[in-house]
Amino acid sequence: MPAPVLYQVRPRAAGPDCATCRGPVGPGYARCYQCERHDLFGPGLLADAVVPVSYAVKGTAWAADLWRYKSGPAPDAPARAWLRALLLVFLRDHGTCVWRQAGMPPPTYLAVVPTGCGRPGPHPLLRLVGPRLGLPLAPLAIRPGRQGRDLDPDRFLPRRLPDAPSVLLLEDSWVSGASAQSAAVALKRAGARQVAIVVAGRHLNLADPHTAPLAARLTPAPYDPSVCAVHPPADGELNGANLSAQRIDSFPCTKEKVLV
Repeated sequence: MPAPVLYQVRPRAAGPDCATCRGPVGPGYARCYQCERHDLFGPGLLADAVVPVSYAVKGTAWAADLWRYKSGPAPDAPARAWLRALLLVFLRDHGTCVWRQAGMPPPTYLAVVPTGCGRPGPHPLLRLVGPRLGLPLAPLAIRPGRQGRDLDPDRFLPRRLPDAPSVLLLEDSWVSGASAQSAAVALKRAGARQVAIVVAGRHLNLADPHTAPLAARLTPAPYDPSVCAVHPPADGELNGANLSAQRIDSFPCTKEKVLV
């Protein structure tokens, strides 16, 4: 099975993308409308870094995979495999970039943004990557009736976190970012000192005219492990090898713990 074609998120230059979530922005603005609103609702409690690995462009196979990996009674096995490989390889190669961007030490807890539908049991993303990361879980549960599209500091119920830890917060898809930032607020209120969000796919709709300046700079390609949203690659760094179906299980991080 061929690897999905991705629009990877590259280091930001002054341009048509949000300084926080890397989504499209209006002319003359540094951040998108949603991220500006989040800062009003949760000053000092938002994530210390948001690092998307790729753009989940509406209508592409990768955007569909981010839904299929967890949908229905029989989630799509290839989609699960690709998502697992993408996150584990990215964290292996660029975890230190994320921690540096967030101004934090390596994380001591792992959290996953709960689904808006209040899915029972462990989140599918946690099942995929949690055992390989070697971190204790900082659990989050959605409060009944608190689903919504705006940041809600009381949406999630966390467990108290001792010793002011740093937390890696994983999100599969970022649309407005309200759920992810609501989770970051909950974690900080529960005692986390720093929270870094890693997003598998930042949603992007190319039919939206506001997206055109950003879309013009995107190039679809197989996954390149030298690319990181917050890390300009140095000459000769990494080898640019692409993920393939045959190589998923050859990565050490898919068999061993990544962050220990």
